[in-house]
Amino acid sequence: MKWYLSVLTKYAVFSGRARRKEYWMFVLFNIIFAFVAMILDNAFGTTITGEGYGAIYFLYTLAIIVPALAVTVRRLHDVGKSGWFLLIVLIPIVGAIWLLVLACTAGDAGKNAYGPNPKKA
Repeated sequence: MKWYLSVLTKYAVFSGRARRKEYWMFVLFNIIFAFVAMILDNAFGTTITGEGYGAIYFLYTLAIIVPALAVTVRRLHDVGKSGWFLLIVLIPIVGAIWLLVLACTAGDAGKNAYGPNPKKA
């Protein structure tokens, strides 16, 4: 949970580097909270007709989109790629797979163009 809160405290920080643990713990808690938001939508009856989500889910997604983009850009910085490399997902299928591979790749061992190694900081 501390990794999720760490990302939220760096709400719109697109500079620096994010290690794999920070990124994947944020993704894990993001999925859990999105699922809880969908359950709450169903419990309160705020779902869109025929869908499993509604207002609570959309508000959560809207609130979390900037930190999610920021941590993804910082994760790309950790592997030595520019944040603009995030646009690779616009290539159907291959782009998403490539981004997943980069997110799973170990970061640069020492200092790179985007800052010092976050494991040692």
